[in-house]
Amino acid sequence: MAELGFVGLGIMGAPMAGHLLRAGHRLVVHSRTRSKADPLLAAGAAWADAPAGVAARCGVLFINVTDSPDVEQVLFGPGGAAEALRPGSTVVDFSTISPDATRDFARRLAAREIHLLDAPVTGGDIGARNATLTIMVGGPVEAFERVRPLLDCVGKRIVHVGPSGAGQALKACNQVLCAVNMIAVCEALLLARRSGLDLNQALDTLGSGAGGSWAWTNLGRRIIDGDLNPAFMVRLIQKDLRIVQDAAQRAGLPLPGTALAQQLFRAVEAESGGGALGTQAMIRAYERLAGGGPSCEPGAPQPGHPA
Repeated sequence: MAELGFVGLGIMGAPMAGHLLRAGHRLVVHSRTRSKADPLLAAGAAWADAPAGVAARCGVLFINVTDSPDVEQVLFGPGGAAEALRPGSTVVDFSTISPDATRDFARRLAAREIHLLDAPVTGGDIGARNATLTIMVGGPVEAFERVRPLLDCVGKRIVHVGPSGAGQALKACNQVLCAVNMIAVCEALLLARRSGLDLNQALDTLGSGAGGSWAWTNLGRRIIDGDLNPAFMVRLIQKDLRIVQDAAQRAGLPLPGTALAQQLFRAVEAESGGGALGTQAMIRAYERLAGGGPSCEPGAPQPGHPA
């Protein structure tokens, strides 16, 4: 069985790489912080000191890093993967980056006869751990069909949505939903708490109704439990929303709900360490706006939920 490569072992990348390894694939990995690779190395993965070292040993390279410049560095920077990938190889980029950057990278790799698939994911850390991610893929259909069995190892719903950059464009739409849903979750929970309702009962009851959502069920629960650990960091969704607003500006579209979410997340970022909290930390901005009285502040006693 040919080796696979994986660069970027953060909250999402590490469990995704683990699924490939447990499926029986030989895996070579690299991450800026080597300690993040330790569990994978203990399970049988091999280490490379640079992306080029990973690329030299694999025909399919997976990337999951933060932003467009990070992907460019992995591919084309010193010790980058492009210099070592063989013609006919495929790069699958799970990162969330600019559609324009993706199309540029695809052209540069195509000149080397290397295929690029933009394959951003949604489903959060829970989806990454449980291999239930939704993966939206842009790029050559033939390359997609070749790697589809590998994508099945890490995701539950995998959809080819169009040419290069289409996956990133759809992911931008997804991030609008995530950001504006977070507004709704915070407002509904705060109103329920101020109305003297049992938040646990409210979460369960509304989760099965027309207003229910992944964010309500999963991030609403974390808010009630006082858990602001990230399924997705505030600083990362802010990066994504900048991509969204760039696309909206080019399309001549106002996105006032997205702009409000950016302002609320910016207020959380202004706190020390706020950018590293999960997006559910938006509740902190709402509680400051709401002033005193009963709130959903983490650790506050809730009806039916002992302190």
